[in-house]
Amino acid sequence: MLNFIGVLFDGVAYGSLLFLISVGLSVTMGLMNFINLAHGAFAMLGGFVCVSLGLRFGVPFLLALPLAFLASAAVGFVLERTLYRRLYRASPLDQVLFSIGLTFMSVAAATFLYGPSQQPVSLPEWLRGQVHVGPLDLGVYRLFLIAVVVVVTLALGALIERTRFGAQIRASVDNQQASAGLGINVSRVFSLTFALGSGLAGLGGGLGIDVLGLDPNFPIKYMVYFLLVVAVGGAGSIKGPLVAALVLGVFDVAGKYYVPEIGAFVIYALMVVLLLLFPAGLLGRRS
Repeated sequence: MLNFIGVLFDGVAYGSLLFLISVGLSVTMGLMNFINLAHGAFAMLGGFVCVSLGLRFGVPFLLALPLAFLASAAVGFVLERTLYRRLYRASPLDQVLFSIGLTFMSVAAATFLYGPSQQPVSLPEWLRGQVHVGPLDLGVYRLFLIAVVVVVTLALGALIERTRFGAQIRASVDNQQASAGLGINVSRVFSLTFALGSGLAGLGGGLGIDVLGLDPNFPIKYMVYFLLVVAVGGAGSIKGPLVAALVLGVFDVAGKYYVPEIGAFVIYALMVVLLLLFPAGLLGRRS
C-alpha cells in the first residue's frame, strides 16, 4: 500500500510537470491551429537558462526560474512575429516540417554550446531530501513541483476566465474575423499568447531538470509526451490537459515501476484507449 501511494505521488508530480510544459502547446494549438512540434525546444531553452545562470553566474535557482520564463517567452514572441505567423495559413505538412526543422536546429545549437552530456542543476538545500508524513517519505522537490503547478494553474485559469486579455483570447478562439471587427488586435493576442505558452514551457523546462533531465536531445525525447497530453486532453483548454497529464503521468510511473519490461508501452496503450473512448479529447474540444 505504501509503495502504491509513493508511486501515485511520483506520478502526480511527473504529470504536473508534463502539464506545465504542455499547457502552452494546448493553448497555442487551440488558438492558432498551428502544429508546433518545436514546443519542447522552448522548454529546453528554459532549462539551459537555469543551468547557465546557476553554474556560470551563481544566480539562485528560485531566481533563475522566472528568468527562464522570461527568456523563453521573449524568444517565443520574436519567433512568432518573424517566422510562425508566416505559416498560419499553410498546410499541416508545412507546419510540421517547419517546426521539426526548428527542433533539430535547437538540438544542434544546444550540442554546440553545451556538449552532448546531461546538465547538472544545483537545488537549494531546503528543496533536497524528504518530508516524513506518517509512514510515507515524500520528496521535498516533488512537493514543490506540485505546489508551483497548482499556483500556475490557478493563475492561468484566472487570466483566461477573469481578465480582459483572457476575454480577447476566448473571442479570438471562437471567431477571429468577428473579434477583429470588434476592435481586438488579434495579431497582438496571438503573439502574447504564443509568448505566454513558450514562457510556461521554459518554466517547466527549468523546473524539470532534476526530474526529466536536460540534454540537447530533450525536445525530441519528450516531444511525443507533450503531444499526448494535448491530444488526450484536447487542444485549446486548461482543464483537459491537466487531467490528461495527471492520468498519463501516474500510469507512466506505475508502468515503469510495476512492469519495467514493458513500462514505456503502458502510456501509449492508455493513449489509444482514451482516444477511442474520447475522440474529441477528455473535455470535448477536438485536438
